[in-house]
Amino acid sequence: MGAALRRIQLGSALSAFGLGFTVPYLYVYVAQVRDLGAGTAGVVLAVFAMAALAVLPFTGRVIDRRGPLPVLVVASAVASLGAVALGFSSQVTASVLSAAVLGAGTAVMQPALATMLVRCSDATTRTRAFAMQFFLQNLGLGIGGLVGGLIVDTSRASSFTMLFLIEAVMFLVLGAIAATVRMPRPTVVAKEATADGSVPRGGLRVLLSHRAMVQLCVLGFVVFFACYGQFESGLAAYGTEAAGIQPSTLGIALAANTAVIVVAQFVVLRLVERRKRSRVIASVGLIWAFAWIVAGYAGLGHGSQTMATAAMISTYALFGLGESMLSPTVAPLVADLAPESMVGQYNSAFALCKQLALAVGPAVGGPMGASLHGPYIVTFVLFSLGITVLALRLGRRLTPVQDQPSLAAAPSRVVAVSLPENAPADGPVPVAAVH
Repeated sequence: MGAALRRIQLGSALSAFGLGFTVPYLYVYVAQVRDLGAGTAGVVLAVFAMAALAVLPFTGRVIDRRGPLPVLVVASAVASLGAVALGFSSQVTASVLSAAVLGAGTAVMQPALATMLVRCSDATTRTRAFAMQFFLQNLGLGIGGLVGGLIVDTSRASSFTMLFLIEAVMFLVLGAIAATVRMPRPTVVAKEATADGSVPRGGLRVLLSHRAMVQLCVLGFVVFFACYGQFESGLAAYGTEAAGIQPSTLGIALAANTAVIVVAQFVVLRLVERRKRSRVIASVGLIWAFAWIVAGYAGLGHGSQTMATAAMISTYALFGLGESMLSPTVAPLVADLAPESMVGQYNSAFALCKQLALAVGPAVGGPMGASLHGPYIVTFVLFSLGITVLALRLGRRLTPVQDQPSLAAAPSRVVAVSLPENAPADGPVPVAAVH
């Protein structure tokens, strides 16, 4: 990695380390430590997610106009302010407003960091760069959560304030590191004229007319809805209600998920980086469908409690395996589909789909996981199989290099790149190759 990319990865890891201090304990902090009740805690968590939905539609255009670096610096400062305010909030209004500021800041950081990774990599190195970011972020979250667990004391609000202050400092460190990065200038790409000689304009209309990107956004929504949107809501409720596992076991299951990601990430990377992205994502759908079947056995299989506990931990581990396969495929694909002038808007659009899934997922999965055990498992087995179907359909709209970036590393095979006269302006550009 170049110096700029190393600094971006370091800042990203440290910000994840800071988030790990507070994310697992936010509900307990608001509901019990500040004694504001479960209802207020739910509102705070909802506002944290809804703030992201409010700012992301505007983030991409600002990134493309002003550059990702100043946006990241401002976002890290805003997130730091929100973390400090939340750490000292003892009233309902203050807690909700602080959560909104923190949620908005952290949401804007995601597409800004992704765009910086894109600017500092190319099609042949982007897969590994995003895999490294995912690995470091999960490692940071895991370590932050473990260290935070050693500090927290529910009888002392000051211990939680300390966690939020550490998180705030990590956000400021991210901003300071980002400010030292010398970003390479984006490559100037000539805009293609339409049939009538006019130049296509950027914005939401261009993105929505890009069918491959629309399909990828739909796929992303299903991915985050069927996995990440269930971790702390539906799957947790199902595990405690249907499988009868102890709440403390959920922590072990989440640790198993993180451990699989950390251990398997680069082993998996070697296996997937020379394969078609669409088929790798399709394989994730099959793995997750199997994971949900294992979860079904845990709650509906009438086995021993030990077997049910092992099955639930295995479910989280299988999700981790699928996540390690997605990190080097989905995020780099967003970047490869984006026109040079719209990288920020494409990253923000995909982040918005992710946040929508994370908002809808708990609302749908929580009640089902708690009471409708059989339908809950069947529903998410079908959603996982839907990932496979959507991924294979997406593969038909990708160019060979977009679907398999390793082909770009063999220039001797590519002899021409041309656009047929009857090809649509937003369609994939075929590559003529020697067979």
